Amino acid sequence: MARKHLKTPRAARRASKAERVDAAVSTALMRHRENRMVRAVGLAAEAADQPPLFAASIATIGLGTVLRRPRLLRAGLRMLASELVATGIKSVVKHHVNRTRPHKMLKDGRYSLHTDAGGRRDEGPWNSFPSGHTAGAVAVSRAATREYPEARPAAGIAATLVALIQLPRGRHFASDVVAGAVIGVVSEALVDVAARRLRRATG
Repeated sequence: MARKHLKTPRAARRASKAERVDAAVSTALMRHRENRMVRAVGLAAEAADQPPLFAASIATIGLGTVLRRPRLLRAGLRMLASELVATGIKSVVKHHVNRTRPHKMLKDGRYSLHTDAGGRRDEGPWNSFPSGHTAGAVAVSRAATREYPEARPAAGIAATLVALIQLPRGRHFASDVVAGAVIGVVSEALVDVAARRLRRATG
């Protein structure tokens, strides 16, 4: 689709002001979705999907165990627990909030955002809110840097790229990404509180 032909659908323009801003930002950024750099970063960002993050966490636990490195083991356990909590929260929200994904909005000219108390519609094109990739990336990166604070700059950049690349790819709206980041922060914080209490109880 040529860049000049990308226009925000009427359905989105009739939504709330915040949603209209979201739609306009997504429409503008999706003009670059075929850019080689966007596609390359987007492909790399798939490492923040659930299966890769779970695999990375389990691998870290395994390495920490085999190499007898307690800090690495703790990091892996924190990563796994944080991803589990983030996935749980994200899944519950997605199950009860229906929102058209940006690429679906532009392709079909349809847009909606509404709660679904019964969770009757649990489909990819209608589960834009919140961003699971962002939630997982933030939760796992923060968990890892609890044990390796020297890695915070690199981990922060990686999580930020995962979050931001969702916009030009048309996978999520800006507010989806923000919500995902909040879920990631909260999930890791809950795991950290639990870890501290466990340490005190067994120390």
